[in-house]
Amino acid sequence: MANRTTEETAQVRRRPEMNESRTTVLLVEDDPADAKLIQDALAGTGGHAFRVEWVTRLSDALERLGRDSIEVILLDLTLPDGQGIDAFDRVHQAAPNALILVLSGSTDEEAPRLALQRGAYDYLAKGHIDAHWLPRALRYVTDRKSTELAMRAAEEALFEEKERAQVTLNSIGDAVLTTDLLGNVTYLNLVAETMTGWSRNDALGRPLSEVFRIIDGTTRQAAASPAYRAIEEDKTVGLATDCVLVRRDGFESAIEDSSAPIHDRHGHVTGAVIVFHDVSEARAMAKKMSHQAHHDFLTGLPNRMLLTERLSQAIGQAHRHHKQVALLFLDLDYFKHINDSLGHAIGDELLQSVAGRLVACVRATDTVCRQGGDEFVILLSEIESPQDAAHVADKVLAALTAPQQIGGHELHVTLSIGISVYPEDGTTTETLTQSADTAMYHAKANGRNNFQFFKAEMNIRAVRRQFVEGSLRRALKEDEFLLHYQPQIDLASGAMTGAEALIRWQDPDLGLIYPADFVPIAEECGLIVPIGRWVLREACRQARAWLDSGLIAVPVAVNISALELRHDGFLAGVALILKETGLPARYLELELTESIIMDDADSSAAALCALRNMGVQLAIDDFGTGYSSLSYLKRLPFNTLKIDQSFVRDIATNADGATIVAAVIGMGKNLNQRVIAEGVETHAQLAFLRTQRCEVGQGYQFSHPLPAEAFELLLVSGNHVLVPRQLC
Repeated sequence: MANRTTEETAQVRRRPEMNESRTTVLLVEDDPADAKLIQDALAGTGGHAFRVEWVTRLSDALERLGRDSIEVILLDLTLPDGQGIDAFDRVHQAAPNALILVLSGSTDEEAPRLALQRGAYDYLAKGHIDAHWLPRALRYVTDRKSTELAMRAAEEALFEEKERAQVTLNSIGDAVLTTDLLGNVTYLNLVAETMTGWSRNDALGRPLSEVFRIIDGTTRQAAASPAYRAIEEDKTVGLATDCVLVRRDGFESAIEDSSAPIHDRHGHVTGAVIVFHDVSEARAMAKKMSHQAHHDFLTGLPNRMLLTERLSQAIGQAHRHHKQVALLFLDLDYFKHINDSLGHAIGDELLQSVAGRLVACVRATDTVCRQGGDEFVILLSEIESPQDAAHVADKVLAALTAPQQIGGHELHVTLSIGISVYPEDGTTTETLTQSADTAMYHAKANGRNNFQFFKAEMNIRAVRRQFVEGSLRRALKEDEFLLHYQPQIDLASGAMTGAEALIRWQDPDLGLIYPADFVPIAEECGLIVPIGRWVLREACRQARAWLDSGLIAVPVAVNISALELRHDGFLAGVALILKETGLPARYLELELTESIIMDDADSSAAALCALRNMGVQLAIDDFGTGYSSLSYLKRLPFNTLKIDQSFVRDIATNADGATIVAAVIGMGKNLNQRVIAEGVETHAQLAFLRTQRCEVGQGYQFSHPLPAEAFELLLVSGNHVLVPRQLC
């Protein structure tokens, strides 16, 4: 069983007085990387608000829950000894009073949905967890649960007050008013005088309806006094719900009361007594708590709970009126970059600004909801056709076009929108929600800043994506990945000067799978970070093995994704891999695209300088296809420019392409950087590059990517004469 870290235990020992105020969180997670991410996120909260106990197995969790109570449980549903809803049921049975939040993959919806139905309080998508959002989310859900408990307690208090007023008249010391048999006022106590605005002397003998003026708080119509019923029916009666007392000066207060008949010694009814009290504050508090339980704490928009209720109502109304309902799922594009570069305070202000613009784009009868993180949902009730939803989507995209001034920064953000329509895309809240979510992912895949309607074939692709994601997780555990190496050739001498490591996936059923078929999915679900770490370690290990064999090894280039570069442990991970494999840093080259670098140029520059200080070589991959600032790139510590193969492909047949390639080669020389032309596949392309004095080429003209064993034969041959003889 995994326990608290040494550092956390020491914190507890040093400051025992803090333990009582900290929330105990039991983390049940078998993936060390996910567990560390969550532990680090909660450990970084101010004041150490959370004490995390981590276990990796369901059995350990059940044993821990059997010892004493736990306040919050973060439960992964894919444990070695417990899977899916069965794992949740066992934990819920062991800790029925704990606040359980299910941890799930970004596309795993079924198991979390069942868990919510059976008592889970919420679920968290692992791909969206970060050190700012997770503690806030935990504090929010714990506060929200407390709010709901308080709301129920307030409702019980209101009920109990009403019951006491009905059956124990003499024990109530609030406002007391009595009448005779004709309904004229005979008595008021001091509280009644204050609440009605009538002194006892002024009120005596006046009709009850004049002194005790009450109205229905909803209809604003005069309400019937319970005293008349008490007299007529000779029994205790209560005031109607949502009753408002109008004081003599017009001031209104919400009240609850009861009235009972007054008898003489012979049992004859002689009048009535009304006992009432002010419940304005209690009703306001109940209303506030109800609002907090159904609205997002940051933007004030309806939350997922309220959206589900309204969507269910909208579906019912649309069914009765033969209308349609549209659900728009919206996700901010690259919002994480803003949080990472400018801070979460700016990110929160941006979310509030976006929320305001979204509300301005819809009707008062529609609902804009914040789903969580940077996701919003718009519910369009009773529309005539899907075109109405398209019109709103266009309006939303246009509204986000204008820059937003946040904290002195001019921010440009876009949205990816997925749309589902009732009844074509689903007849339940669950199916409509899933359809819109699926369509939103396709909007992102189609370049972002657009909207996509759900189509049935998207489900097939979504299932395929989920299958690939699950298989990728297995591939990491079962070591199914391998690297191929493509040589980089000096075009003047024909010598091999380097190699690019290219990942392949050897699936036991599907055979060899190329990166284009799985890397995009790995990036979406966050698996690209552990996969990239494996690629880096394997490339360094292999290069070190060639050196140890006495071969004349060459530097190995490894592609780095944006998620890897932005990952907190990336720099430390590179240094550790170099140390553990023993590979000299000069034999490692990292390739990054222009877009990765320029998304957050300042942060990228700091990371690149740190890598250069380690001795690692750096290359700009796919040069010319991004949106970089050349003046900024000039200051970055790159060794190599790689001309994208889309330009190389046309150099022999397209004058513009040839001009671009010649310009990049000249630029590289002026910047004292090595230039590599990618995708060299023909004699004509090679001849042009040689005439332009391009230093290095890479492509099928020289060699396809080769397994490590085949590539080693090239190293044995002396790294030479790979350039066709007629061009040497």
